[in-house]
Amino acid sequence: MKDRIFRVNLTDMTTTVEDVPESWAGHGGRGLTSTIVAAEVDPTCHPLGPKNKLVFAPGLLSGTVAANSGRLSVGGKSPLTGTIKEANGGGTAAQLMARCGVKALILEGQPADDKWFSLAVTPEGVTIEEETELVGKGNFAVLETLSTRLENNPAIITIGPAGEMKMAAANISIKDPDGGIRSNGRGGLGAVMGSKRVKFISVTPGDAKLEIADPEAFKAANRTFAKALVDHPVSQALGQYGTNVLVNIINESGGLPTKNFTQGQFEGHEKISGETMHDTIKERGGRVKHNCHPGCVIQCSQVYHDADGKKLTSGFEYESIWAMGADCCVDNLDHIAMADKLMDDIGIDSIETSVAFGVAMEAGILEFGDGEGVCRMLKEDVATGTGLGRVIGNGAGSVGRTYGVTRVPVVKNQAIPAYDPRAIKGIGITYATSTQGADHTMGYTIATNILNVGGAVDPLTKEGQVELSRNLQIATAAIDSTGMCLFIAFAALDNEECLPALIDLLNARFGISLTADDVVNLGKYILKTEREFNEKAGFTNLDDRLPEFFYNEPLSPHNVVFDFSGEEIDTFWDF
Repeated sequence: MKDRIFRVNLTDMTTTVEDVPESWAGHGGRGLTSTIVAAEVDPTCHPLGPKNKLVFAPGLLSGTVAANSGRLSVGGKSPLTGTIKEANGGGTAAQLMARCGVKALILEGQPADDKWFSLAVTPEGVTIEEETELVGKGNFAVLETLSTRLENNPAIITIGPAGEMKMAAANISIKDPDGGIRSNGRGGLGAVMGSKRVKFISVTPGDAKLEIADPEAFKAANRTFAKALVDHPVSQALGQYGTNVLVNIINESGGLPTKNFTQGQFEGHEKISGETMHDTIKERGGRVKHNCHPGCVIQCSQVYHDADGKKLTSGFEYESIWAMGADCCVDNLDHIAMADKLMDDIGIDSIETSVAFGVAMEAGILEFGDGEGVCRMLKEDVATGTGLGRVIGNGAGSVGRTYGVTRVPVVKNQAIPAYDPRAIKGIGITYATSTQGADHTMGYTIATNILNVGGAVDPLTKEGQVELSRNLQIATAAIDSTGMCLFIAFAALDNEECLPALIDLLNARFGISLTADDVVNLGKYILKTEREFNEKAGFTNLDDRLPEFFYNEPLSPHNVVFDFSGEEIDTFWDF
């Protein structure tokens, strides 16, 4: 199946299938979405207007049997940050879209009226149909209805009420192999899909398959690659306890942001830890291991049941549990799981929204620790779009501005995730310099600062942190282009056979001769392309700074502040 560009114009309701421009041929995933957005989107446009575009791109290895290659990238200009944005997630869409021969799916323009539409992607192209039944429905109702309406078990990409209401924290949801939901969570790209008035996209490849240039070399490389992943101790811990294994680890480090970033440790950490979650899941008959996409060999996802043994949520991640737990001082896992389920159904980023609740608690809207109150407000306010619900649904910065709170943990208006940059300084450099607002996945220094993967850099000193963040951000940009899960990085940093095997997979897939230097240069190109877009949109180096309170308020228990000067932060871009 030859790769092509599938394009949908929502202004004149036309679709086209185009050859891939030569300059785009070597890109996939994040590298391709950012290349297309930089080439075709006016950096000064309104993110929710007709000039913005929404680009879906499988990774370079998506659609193959390569382990952990099922991430789908979505890109555009973010309504939350105003920067270029890429968000990637698991589920079944990347694999099936690649088998359709979709190099990228580009949504552009905007309907003139207020009708809603669905898109159906097949190897032959895209068809547009008006949608009436599912407008206003939550994501779970969408998946349930489409499971009987559509044949051949297609992949489903959908938005919930948050996306329809164009909230800046709205995400894009993808059906996982068991009918659950995975999220392209950050940056509000669900609002961009809502602005195009597309409720859902189905993807059906039929019998179409990918061509592998050298099948035997591909199989051999995949065996080496998969073994490196499953043998790494961090992969094994993730498979047993999920990403939530980090609650106790980060709490011990003093870097677990608590009570809207006023403390570095949470008294109730044991009650929400990965170990407690693991035991609860086993006791209630849930699943401690679960694939978020076909071919995942780490299996860090899980299915969490309620006290009656019924499924409550799945894909219950550390960052979501931290945000609703420690940051909001909620120590009841069932309340956090219910909030996670509600946010999945509403279609809203569980990091941005939960941090927004932390700021709202500081403003006095709710008491810290009121998990039931959070769930009630999600159902009564955010899901229905009341005035307060829209303030929260537009993110932590929105809540801070509305209620005059000054301790608002955002960079470029995107909420800071689960690692306090005062106690883990490397991640502070990533938050500051990321082209897409505060995002731990842009350059996950926790690996080296805390887990001693790829070496060790003291999290409490400044030495080596800029270089660490720079190297990891370059590597991450390249990994995000392959369709691989970021968690392959643990093995890639420690196992000398892992990264060469990944490069061998790419070479065998396309019949090319990439080297390690080529991969590094790809990462550098992506970062510089994204930064150039942001500069044209009006961002400067002064936007690469953390909020003022991180410099002025010492964090317990280490009593440290973030102490990098602006000049020191700016050296990140010296490459």
